[in-house]
Amino acid sequence: MNKNLRITISIVCFGLLAAGAVFLSKRGTYGWTLFVMIPLVTGALGTWSFQPVAVSKAIRMAVIIGALECSLFLLLGLEGFICVVLAAPIVIPLTMAGALLAFWSRTSSNPKRPAVLGLLVPVTMFFDVNAQPPVYSVTTRMVVNATPERVWKYVVAFPDIAAQPDWMLRTGIAYPIRTRIVGTGVGAPRNCDLSTGTVEERVVVWDEPRLLRFVVTATPPAMREAGLYGPIYPKHLSGYYIGKAGQFELSPLTGGRTLIVGTSWYQHGLWPAEYWRWWSDAVVHHVHRRVLEHIRLLAEFKRVDDVALPR
Repeated sequence: MNKNLRITISIVCFGLLAAGAVFLSKRGTYGWTLFVMIPLVTGALGTWSFQPVAVSKAIRMAVIIGALECSLFLLLGLEGFICVVLAAPIVIPLTMAGALLAFWSRTSSNPKRPAVLGLLVPVTMFFDVNAQPPVYSVTTRMVVNATPERVWKYVVAFPDIAAQPDWMLRTGIAYPIRTRIVGTGVGAPRNCDLSTGTVEERVVVWDEPRLLRFVVTATPPAMREAGLYGPIYPKHLSGYYIGKAGQFELSPLTGGRTLIVGTSWYQHGLWPAEYWRWWSDAVVHHVHRRVLEHIRLLAEFKRVDDVALPR
């Protein structure tokens, strides 16, 4: 195939892949096709298009293509800085993998083998559209120098958290501010006010002072995202991270202390699920620690209204 024809085909293919990526993002299909197959195919297409003569050149070309793919979402205002930074560690290595696959296949008995990658795109799209996200759980523990009876009232509801959010939560991720409850016992409505809205909950287990469990009936946006041109609102901010339930379990320890075990159950609709779960679990742990530390301070100070809590 002559060089001009190859360049023409490459431009058309890159354009179609870019359009497909934009379409999937706007549709809210954040899955294997967007994060895995398209990077693999663009990497392989890059090798076919530019015909690098060495592995090192194929890798450099793939890194540039992967970085351009991530930058495209910023430039078009489809994603913010945080999400692009989180996507880069998976997009760029996969672009490199596609480029190397195509490079090594050029010397094999079947140089057209990388083209099979393109045929897998409809398969991954079918999975992305029909897959049901699993429910994950995250558990965080903290010891409080107070009895379960004293800790219980702050587990049920607590006033405003004065401490500033930590470095992770300052990126725009939703963080808790206060909780409110109406009444007591099973069925009592409980609300947790976040920086992005209110989590609506309903108590399903009230075993004072040992166990408080609740189900989540409404989840606000997962974060406030800043893009290249200001705040943006991509599809994944709502309906992709879904809180399902939570609980606080209190166990008495020697010396009048209490072990608090906080657990959250949630879903997220992003694939590959295990990669994105690594980040979402870390965020939930940071949220837990913010809440548990506040409960610890409230429970350990005898007269919290007379004490300036640390900021």
